[in-house]
Amino acid sequence: MAIDEIYTQVITEHSRDKRNRRHIDHATRTQKGVNPSCGDEIELELREENGVITDAAFTGSGCAISQASASMMADLIRGKTLDEAESICATFLGMIKGDVTDAEQLEVLDEALALQGVSHMPARVKCATLSWHTLKTALGE
Repeated sequence: MAIDEIYTQVITEHSRDKRNRRHIDHATRTQKGVNPSCGDEIELELREENGVITDAAFTGSGCAISQASASMMADLIRGKTLDEAESICATFLGMIKGDVTDAEQLEVLDEALALQGVSHMPARVKCATLSWHTLKTALGE
């Protein structure tokens, strides 16, 4: 199986998986995000305890890329400190912009690396970054 096929499979699996698409009981941070150019929307919910994100999930609707990106993000930030989540967010957004290209630096993104190719598709960049910009706002950046 070629690497691009693996990435396509990862995006498809995350876009269909429901484990991160839910409400969180006693969420401590909630933030809505909308992509007005295509209508994708999410509501990100985080539960934070002592500076650590103990749970992350989202609800909403959108294309496979926006939903997969939100799911991958939830997996990545769960169990991380707020500072670590901010750093992961900055790395992802830097990857999409083409500013972060160092493989070692990108390792933190794990499966979200599957979205790296989106940076070459301007119409899809907003889809891939919707949840990440929403996280950035939720964290107060």
